[in-house]
Amino acid sequence: MAELEQRIAQARGDEPADLVLRGGQVFDLVTGEMLSGDVAICNDQIVGIAASYESRQVIDVSGLILVPGFIDTHLHIESSLVTPFEFDRCVAPRGVTTAICDPHEIANVVGPDGIRYFQAASEQTAMDIRVQLSSCVPSTDMETSGARIEAEDLMPLMGHPSAIGLAEFMNYPGVIHREPAAMAKLRLYDGGHVDGHCPQLTGRDLNAYIAAGIRTEHEATTAEEAREKLQKGMRVLIREGSVSKDLHALQPLLSERTAPYMCLCTDDRNPLDIAEHGHLDYMIRTLIALGTTPLAAYRAASLSAAEAFGLNDRGQIAPGKRADIVAVSSLEACDAQLVLCAGRVVGDEAFAARKIVSPIGRASVSAPQLGARDFRHAGNRSDTDVIGIIEGKIITEHLREEIEIVDGDKYPDPARDLARIAVVERHGQNGNIATGFVRGFGLQAGAIASTVCHDHHNIACVGVDYGDMALAANRLGEIEGGFVVARDGKVVAELALPVAGLMSLEPFEVVRDRLIELRDAARDLGVTLEEPFLQLAFLALPVIPALKITDRGLVDVKKFEIIP
Repeated sequence: MAELEQRIAQARGDEPADLVLRGGQVFDLVTGEMLSGDVAICNDQIVGIAASYESRQVIDVSGLILVPGFIDTHLHIESSLVTPFEFDRCVAPRGVTTAICDPHEIANVVGPDGIRYFQAASEQTAMDIRVQLSSCVPSTDMETSGARIEAEDLMPLMGHPSAIGLAEFMNYPGVIHREPAAMAKLRLYDGGHVDGHCPQLTGRDLNAYIAAGIRTEHEATTAEEAREKLQKGMRVLIREGSVSKDLHALQPLLSERTAPYMCLCTDDRNPLDIAEHGHLDYMIRTLIALGTTPLAAYRAASLSAAEAFGLNDRGQIAPGKRADIVAVSSLEACDAQLVLCAGRVVGDEAFAARKIVSPIGRASVSAPQLGARDFRHAGNRSDTDVIGIIEGKIITEHLREEIEIVDGDKYPDPARDLARIAVVERHGQNGNIATGFVRGFGLQAGAIASTVCHDHHNIACVGVDYGDMALAANRLGEIEGGFVVARDGKVVAELALPVAGLMSLEPFEVVRDRLIELRDAARDLGVTLEEPFLQLAFLALPVIPALKITDRGLVDVKKFEIIP
């Protein structure tokens, strides 16, 4: 029987269904009602609900509630610190059946081949990974990356089955001021889908940005900011990552009225956070606990997300939709007891059937050998720009402090929580080293270094001892990138990330355990931040206000210029 006729026959009950889920209730995201009856599945599609069906295979879901699979509408899988295959194994069992990713982290290191790697991986994973084409590699001209991607580089990547559109357009000044390179990329997707990224943009500048055809926004950090963006036609993606935590601020705006236009995303979330708290399941639980109705929370997690990205084949448990289904004990608990991706049970058998794509981007750390003197911060005036961390946010404060000059250097001052921060170019392009000051880590000793350094992914290092900073940064070259904590001339904890200096080759459980060791080691240095490593990484992203640092110097993001 042909596939179309087979679906119709199984839906009508003329033929046994391939699979039936029996005994549960379906949570309908349109009416908000609970529907009784079987869920019939033919191949990868739902063909029947709210009726009785025969099947070759029956799964008993008695006492459970069936909801559509969750859709993470914006994330960088590289920031989970594991390969797409381990990410799949980590979050699919929690109910995430679709992940819309932007591989611009690896693309900043190895170029278009990084995007091709994710496209190839998407063909094999149990969950559906959608690969947006990275729009801003590098994010600006104020940093040195390992690669540069222009419009002509994107053209050969278009048309892959995993594609939806163009990933987050971070260079919002380039859009509103009509820079030719930005316009060329936007023209590739004129009339198509383009993801947004415009923190704190408002008024006519926001109008201009949206007029370029940009449809989504995950950088809203206040309800007021999100409301204006909703009013101007953007779909607002509520973000809750390991560092960027906007859920509590935006939750009051999420209601059954706004839910069709709001979605959920994680952006950057590591395996330790996922293990201790969860992924999108954590967001749903938290929203409901804060007073959001289950209908609004689950709509944002699936149906609204599907519609926002043109994925009209999913987001609802209904005939003709893709069989992405999560069985939970209660809507409030959001605890996945069973997950189906495209009609297939997520579990060891599904993961074992995948064909693993060989990783790329090995031996990508080509930084100069560093000594303690490389971390001095010369100056001829005591008035000093300082990056001020706001925990739970990737936006920063632009602070000013008086720091005494001693022997031509401004030294770190742990008593005032003033640590040295440095960015070292590691792609073998120019060997740049930039230094500055940061407040918010609480460091009293030692140093932390990382090659996860958004988005150029040079070496970022923070410390109060120059020798430990050099030791930590040099160790990154020996382990092909990753995280290092050093104290008193010794490496006390590390995590190797040899895939482009961003991802581990180990199972996610191993990465999770290493992160626990790293977190404990950082706390022994006096660090007070819950997630110091990704917090450090975002201090180098020059498209997020207010003050950041790249290998070319301190960046005043509001002026979009390097401070002389």
